[in-house]
Amino acid sequence: MTGGAGYIGSHTVRALREAGRSVVAYDSLELGTAAAVGDAPLIVGDIADRDLVERTCREHDVSAIVHFAAYKNVGESMQSPTKYFDNNVAGTVRLLDGAVAAGVGQFVFSSSCSVYGTPAVVPVDETQPIDPESVYAETKATVERVLRWYDVVHGIRSISLRYFNAAGASFDSRIGEDWTFALNLIPVAIRALLTGDRELQVFGDDYPTPDGTCVRDYIHVDDLAAAHIAAIDHLASGGTTTAVNLGTGVGSSILEVLDAIEAVAGSPVPHRIVPRREGDPVATFSDTTRSTDLLGWRAQYGLKEIVETAYRWHQSQLDAPQPD
Repeated sequence: MTGGAGYIGSHTVRALREAGRSVVAYDSLELGTAAAVGDAPLIVGDIADRDLVERTCREHDVSAIVHFAAYKNVGESMQSPTKYFDNNVAGTVRLLDGAVAAGVGQFVFSSSCSVYGTPAVVPVDETQPIDPESVYAETKATVERVLRWYDVVHGIRSISLRYFNAAGASFDSRIGEDWTFALNLIPVAIRALLTGDRELQVFGDDYPTPDGTCVRDYIHVDDLAAAHIAAIDHLASGGTTTAVNLGTGVGSSILEVLDAIEAVAGSPVPHRIVPRREGDPVATFSDTTRSTDLLGWRAQYGLKEIVETAYRWHQSQLDAPQPD
C-alpha cells in the first residue's frame, strides 16, 4: 500500500489488519508517520524507485497494490505543475512498471471526484464527462487513462476510486489527519478553533449555491477504508478495469460544515471570506448507485460522525504529553 503511513492509507492498513489481511505499507514518510501503520511492515521508499517496488512486491508476495501516494493540494498544483506531474503521473508509471515486473496483476487507485471538474449535473455519476479544472485533477485523470492502457498492454486490472472529500478520524481516536500536513477544510477549521493561531480562509461566498459557498460530499475515512477492501475483493474475484465514485450522496456547503463544527465544539470557527481559489469546482456530490451495485459498499457515516471523530482526534493530540 503506497502512502500507507498517510491519512487515508493508515486507516486502510488498519482496516485490512483488523480483517486479518496481510499488508505491507510503502511510504516515503514525507507526509506520513511511521507509527500510523501499526503492526504492518513499513518500507520507506519512493514510488518512482522501480527496483525497490519490484523487490518489495516479490519479497512480500504482493498480489495487489493500493496506491494512495500523491500530492493533493489543488492550489499548489496550479503554482507548481511540474511537481504534480512528476510525482503523481511519472511516479505512478514507475510504480506500475515495478508492479508489472513483479507479476502483480491488481491495482486499486486513489483517484478523485475532481476529475469531473464542475459537473453539469449533480449528483455525479460515472457517465459524466472528465473535465479537470486543476493540475491536480488532471494528474488523477491522466493516471486513470494510463491504467486503462496498462491493462490492455500488460494485463494489470485496476479500479480507480473517485472519492469525494475524505474527513474524520478513527472512532477510538488512535489515528487521524495530522493538521501539520492537512490542507482539507475540516482539520484546518478545527485547528483554527482549537489553537487560535490562524484564521480560516473561506474561498468565495458568491458561488451559485444556497449560501454562496462551495458544496462538497464529505465521506468518513473509515468508510473509505472499507471501500478499498471491497475494491481489492472485487478485483480478486475477477473484476475488470473500471472507475467508481465513492461518496455519501449528500452535499454540504463550507458554512454548513463550520456550523457542524461549532455544534460539536460549542464555539464558532474563526474565519473570513476571501476571493475564490483557482481550480475549485462549485458543487460536487456523488451518485452512489454504482458503488453499491458493483462493490456492495455504502457509506455508513455522515457529517455529524465526521466532525465528532475529527474533533475528538485533534483534541486528543492537544491533550497528549509533549516530548521534552
